Amino acid sequence: MTSTRERFKKDWQRLRSIDWQSLDIKESGEWPWLLKAAIALLIFFIALIGINWWLVGEARDSLATEMRQEERLLVEYRRKASEAAFLPDIRSQLTILEDQMVQMQAMLPTSAEIPSLLDSISDAAIENRLIIETIRLRPTVSNTHYIEHPLDIQVRGDYHALAQFVADISDLARIITQHDLTLLPVDQNSDTLRMSLLARTYSYKSASQEGDSTP
Repeated sequence: MTSTRERFKKDWQRLRSIDWQSLDIKESGEWPWLLKAAIALLIFFIALIGINWWLVGEARDSLATEMRQEERLLVEYRRKASEAAFLPDIRSQLTILEDQMVQMQAMLPTSAEIPSLLDSISDAAIENRLIIETIRLRPTVSNTHYIEHPLDIQVRGDYHALAQFVADISDLARIITQHDLTLLPVDQNSDTLRMSLLARTYSYKSASQEGDSTP
């Protein structure tokens, strides 16, 4: 025990007296064992730090990736949970819209009903004691899901009769929209007005008609 302590003390004295600038790696075998142990310990710690940095750095990158993935999945989960919470309301609204669509389609005339619709417009003009100048169909316009049937209407009469005629057209069982309405006096000395308007009615395309119109 005493010899070991003396040896340690001796090596410590040698270590303190070493000229660090004169150390030569080729003579490392003759270095004090304390110096060699310190160098070995330093190399061990450097290697340990390097390995730890390499392993931990890779794990840190993997952890960051997983955390980003977790955040993305959490946002997606919250979005889907919110959608699921509103799903019954959405289904209810969809059912209402489908019912409204069926009702709207029932109010659209078929192509075979267009002539009778023209007769209904003519009857409304006659009932309001208007003079019919023009009630005729323009060429049809085909759209993606429906066919448009434009109608030129030109009639004469007093203001109240013309207003009632417009209201009667709006009250018909089939959908008719009215556009480009103009009112002009027939002459300067008369209360009679000439009304011109473009009316449009629509017929629903069947699936086969939609397929035929697809380019």
